Amino acid sequence: MKTKQIVLASRPKGSPTLDNFRLETVDVAQIKDGEVLLEGIYYSVDPYMRGRMNDTKSYTPPFDIDQPIQGGVIAKVLESKSDKLKTGDIVLGMLPWKEKDIASEKNLKKIDTSVAPVSYYLGVLGMTGLTAYFGLMNICKPKSGETVVISGAAGAVGVVVGQIAKIQGCRVIGIAGSDEKTKSLKTEFGFDETINYKTTKDMKQAIAALCPKGVDIYFDNVGGEISDAVIANINFNARIALCGQIALYNSTEIPVGPRLQPMLLTRSVLMQGFIVSNFQNEFPEGFKHLAEWVKDGKIKFTETIENGFDQLPKALLGLFKGENMGKMIVKA
Repeated sequence: MKTKQIVLASRPKGSPTLDNFRLETVDVAQIKDGEVLLEGIYYSVDPYMRGRMNDTKSYTPPFDIDQPIQGGVIAKVLESKSDKLKTGDIVLGMLPWKEKDIASEKNLKKIDTSVAPVSYYLGVLGMTGLTAYFGLMNICKPKSGETVVISGAAGAVGVVVGQIAKIQGCRVIGIAGSDEKTKSLKTEFGFDETINYKTTKDMKQAIAALCPKGVDIYFDNVGGEISDAVIANINFNARIALCGQIALYNSTEIPVGPRLQPMLLTRSVLMQGFIVSNFQNEFPEGFKHLAEWVKDGKIKFTETIENGFDQLPKALLGLFKGENMGKMIVKA
C-alpha cells in the first residue's frame, strides 16, 4: 500500500516558504499487534511548528530533515490489531503528516463523536482550548471586573481566552489584524472592544483609550511592538501569560525593544511563560469545563478549513500572514 507524506526538505532562514517542504509517495508499513492502520481526516497546523523547523534546543525536539512533519491529527481506524481500538473508531494523536499510517494504540485517544464536531478536538476541546484555559485561569487568575487584553485575539487560542474571560465577568479587549476579524470578535464572540493593529497608528494610545483604568491581565500570543504597547498600560499587580511570540518567530536577528523589567518590577507584575503540557495532570479538569461551556453555548468556536492533504504547507504558512480566523485545520 502506498501513501503520501509531507517532509521537511530544508530548514528555513527567516520566513518559511513552500520550498522548505516536499510531497512524497512512500510504502505503508505492515500492521503489527497493538497497532492500527489509520487514514487522516483532519490535520492541525499551529504556530509552534515554526520553531520545530529550526535546529535549536527547545521544549520539544526539532523536526528532522527529510522526515515527515508531525502534529495533531484526527484519523479513522481502517484496520486494527488492537484490543482497545476497532475498525471505524475516530482517534486523536500526535502523528506524522501522512495520508495513511500505522500507529500504536498507546499513542492514540479515542474521540467521543457525540460531544461536538470531531474537528473541535484539534481546537477548543484539544490543546488549543486547554492552552487558553490554563493560561488564563491558572496563571492570570481573572477576577470579575478586571480588564483583559488579548493579542492575536482572532486566532484559535485568543478566541477561546476572550470568551472564558467574559464567563469570569471580565471586560475584554481583543487585538487582531483586520476589520473583519475585529468585527467578528465583538459580534460573534462577545468581546467588549477591539483594535485593528494594522490600521492603528499609535497602539499605546489606542490601548490607553480603551483601558482608562489600565490593563489587569494581558494574554500575549504575539509579542513584538504590540506587546510593548500593552505592557506600557499595565496595572499594578497585573498578570501576563506569555503564550506565543508569532511576531518574532521568523526573525533572523534578535530584535531590540523597550526594556520591560523596570516596569514589571515597579508595578509588581507577574509575567509567566508556559506551554500547555505544564498542566498535563490537570487536563481532565480543563476539558470538563471547556466541554460544558461549549455544550451550554457559552463558548463558540470557529475554524478556517483548507481542503486537501497537499495544502498542509500552504495552510501552515498562512498562519504567519493572518489568513486564519480561529483554528487553522486541513481536511484531507
